[in-house]
Amino acid sequence: MEMGGDGEYSYYKNRPVLEEAVAQLCRERLSEEDCLRMAEMGCASGANTLLPLWEIIETIDSTCRALNHHQKAPPALQFFLNDLPRNDFNALEKEKLGKLIGPCFVAAMPGNFHGRLFPDNSLHFVHSSYSLHLLSKVPAGLVSESGVPLNKGNICWGNPSSPSSVHKAYRDQFEKDFTYFLRSRSSEVISGGRMVLTFPGSSDHHPACKYGSKIWIAIGDCLKEMVDERKIEELKLDSFNIPSYSPSAQYVRQLIQREGSFDIARLEEIDIMWDANIEDGNQDLVFDKWARGKYVSTFIRAITESILASQFGSAVMDDLFNRLSLKCTNYLEEGMALCHTLVISMIMK
Repeated sequence: MEMGGDGEYSYYKNRPVLEEAVAQLCRERLSEEDCLRMAEMGCASGANTLLPLWEIIETIDSTCRALNHHQKAPPALQFFLNDLPRNDFNALEKEKLGKLIGPCFVAAMPGNFHGRLFPDNSLHFVHSSYSLHLLSKVPAGLVSESGVPLNKGNICWGNPSSPSSVHKAYRDQFEKDFTYFLRSRSSEVISGGRMVLTFPGSSDHHPACKYGSKIWIAIGDCLKEMVDERKIEELKLDSFNIPSYSPSAQYVRQLIQREGSFDIARLEEIDIMWDANIEDGNQDLVFDKWARGKYVSTFIRAITESILASQFGSAVMDDLFNRLSLKCTNYLEEGMALCHTLVISMIMK
């Protein structure tokens, strides 16, 4: 999926990398630290926001036991949940934070994770899941000097009809944002600290993943149909571009090495079906292809409707996502409904 932090299936696919990074951090730091400070970047406020925190807590607990730290009080844990200020942190705290056990303290840290958020050398661990593909802004250079939209009829960089200049504008904006993110974290994370990042990427290994997930292309196709039927103004479509970019693993590796603050411990690539977690909590239900398409469309609606409605109006949302349901069914049937995911574990030099 291209947006949001609710993809539980993606989180479970990433657990081995997360567990390995946290366990190694504990082996190296537990004897020196009374408090481990960690940040979840782009936490959102969905049902699965705290899943990584629970996994981190369990990994720390099991590592302490394995290292015979029972004779010493376990370290206090301090988590910072970061997202943009409009995120409903209060609702999240009321629903979830009271359930955390042990010497664990959780605080909200509103702000843009592309820039500085914490004091120098203050964090031991940083985690981010399905956030860093979101750009800080729509790239510049998507309109000609005479004001003509260069990505006319498209809403993302990954449509085959998008000109190369559009791709370059998105790639350049991702490079700026990701490099700034790395530089900001390099000041905040201690030497030897860890960072695990997960976000959608692109790959030439499967046609469905050449430009990352095809979900935005599918949404764009639905919008073009509605323009043709005069249900949406053409100008609204032509002037709309999603601030999201899915880089290749090779490009991400290049940017990390060029910035120079972190060593790459692991870089994994995972292909995940859009409906991979459809049976979570629904094991007794039988899903036909139409139900699976509807499930994906409903999931996507939950995490994209606000940005789409702000451009095209809430009145057309039911029509839009009904159309998307049918397209998702076709993508699933054709084996093209994949999200190519990058999982990167890094160590601060």
